[in-house]
Amino acid sequence: MWANLASGRSSCRLSVDKMERLTPFFFPIARLIVMRKLSISMAGNKSLNAANKAKEDEFYTELSDIENELKHYKQHFKDKVVLCNCDDPRISNFFHYFSYNFEQLGLKKLITTCYKSQERDLFSQNNSERAIWLEYTGDHNGNRVPDPEEIGINYLKGDGDFRSQECIELLKQADIVVTNPPFSLFREYVAQLMKYNKKFVIIGNQNAITYKEIFSYIKANQLWLGSTLSFAKFRVPDYYEPKPTRFWIDETGQKWRSMGNICWFTNLDIAKRHEEIILYKSYNEEEYPQYDNYQAINVNKVADIPMDYDGVMGVPITFLDKYNPEQFEILGIMASTTIDSLNFGYPYVNGKKIYARILIRRRQPSASTYPQPEETTLMAAEKQEGYGKE
Repeated sequence: MWANLASGRSSCRLSVDKMERLTPFFFPIARLIVMRKLSISMAGNKSLNAANKAKEDEFYTELSDIENELKHYKQHFKDKVVLCNCDDPRISNFFHYFSYNFEQLGLKKLITTCYKSQERDLFSQNNSERAIWLEYTGDHNGNRVPDPEEIGINYLKGDGDFRSQECIELLKQADIVVTNPPFSLFREYVAQLMKYNKKFVIIGNQNAITYKEIFSYIKANQLWLGSTLSFAKFRVPDYYEPKPTRFWIDETGQKWRSMGNICWFTNLDIAKRHEEIILYKSYNEEEYPQYDNYQAINVNKVADIPMDYDGVMGVPITFLDKYNPEQFEILGIMASTTIDSLNFGYPYVNGKKIYARILIRRRQPSASTYPQPEETTLMAAEKQEGYGKE
């Protein structure tokens, strides 16, 4: 069943009857790979806690959600190498999407890496058998379908962790990375993409917007939200613990989670990023009060941004879904008790703490006449005293 390639790498080919017994919805990899489920004992509470946390990261993205988002990026994929480096190829709809649309998108190559075990609670534990990586270079027999013999399956020496050196070498080959990375490692994952100057379209939690590392990229226009804001549902593994809300099991026994705070993050240009927000409301002091602890007015809804106010405004985080860098400038955020060059403390209006806000200003020829947030940090720190204590 196993054969050595001339290159020295190992590749697997399975009999059709064995392949057909695997998960039917994942074609063609379901017909290619048999991965033996491993039973591994983890010592210590630290390992167990890490395992439980990793389990919570395992969400299987629906093909329809992938299609709805990636249709806005088709012009970017021509002659490019795409990497999906946080995917289980037995069930990955990312590999399915790109392999079946390989010719239509004009891809050069598709690479995906697989964790070494069927369970992601073994993520980065380095205590299991070898992982694999898949390589697809398109249709070779004219049927425009990714046949088993057209997909190369190669061994990794380690566990398939995106941080390992061999996975980094695969990353270096890629032009665009598209995947659903572990939410608990989102900061580290994005930092790696930035370090190697990669283009990407990835899924993350909206809460990541408030992370200092992520927000700094957003403010610098190095990262922005994708075209679709949230997903209706995700498939989750059998071992996933039931939740009191947004959780159900369908008639086939498949477990599902619904999460309304999931979005796509990218650094590829899309048409939506250049659409201006239509402004129709006029500024007045009563409807747009100033913050107690920062020199800016509060705007409760993105649709209510005044068309005639040129100063600093605090808007809901959902503003980023409609952000046009040609229309507005992002100055900072008010989302925690921390005060630094990016974050200016939780916003307060008339002594009442309100939801997190992003500080923006309309793009104006005379923008330099308005103070930058860095110049008002001391003022913000002084006024913050007594507020936001947790």
